[in-house]
Amino acid sequence: MSAGVQLGIEMYDRVLVPTDGTETVEQTLPHALSIAADNDATVHALYVVDNRLVTAAEGDATDDLRDSLEADGEAAVADVADRAAAEGLETVEAVRTGTPWKEVLAYADEADCDLIVIGAHGKTPKEKIVSLGSVSERVVDNASIPVFVVRRGRSE
Repeated sequence: MSAGVQLGIEMYDRVLVPTDGTETVEQTLPHALSIAADNDATVHALYVVDNRLVTAAEGDATDDLRDSLEADGEAAVADVADRAAAEGLETVEAVRTGTPWKEVLAYADEADCDLIVIGAHGKTPKEKIVSLGSVSERVVDNASIPVFVVRRGRSE
């Protein structure tokens, strides 16, 4: 065996769980927590306030919208952290503002995360165009670390 060749399963020390506070996280979180528990990893919960939404608001609505989205973000990361703590896992919580997929990747790099566990909404191609694309797809396409995607099916 040559030097530098590693056999076996990758070990993860820091698992990033981006959350948008929706039910998709309910399907994603069991996978993330299981991986983190198996590796004794720290769970990083991240919510990104989409600055495109804030920018689109007008006048006094801008501050109100930003405050509301930040409050939603704090609640979303606290929920992930509470669930991880209930499993005996160490957690880090973060709320950022920016373009969601870019902030997820920037945070993963800054926090030296080993794995991103992200949910996908299972949007149709038309829905992706309307919402400026899929955050999970852009994360997968641009990540320098492994990404575990949990796809949520559409109800018919």
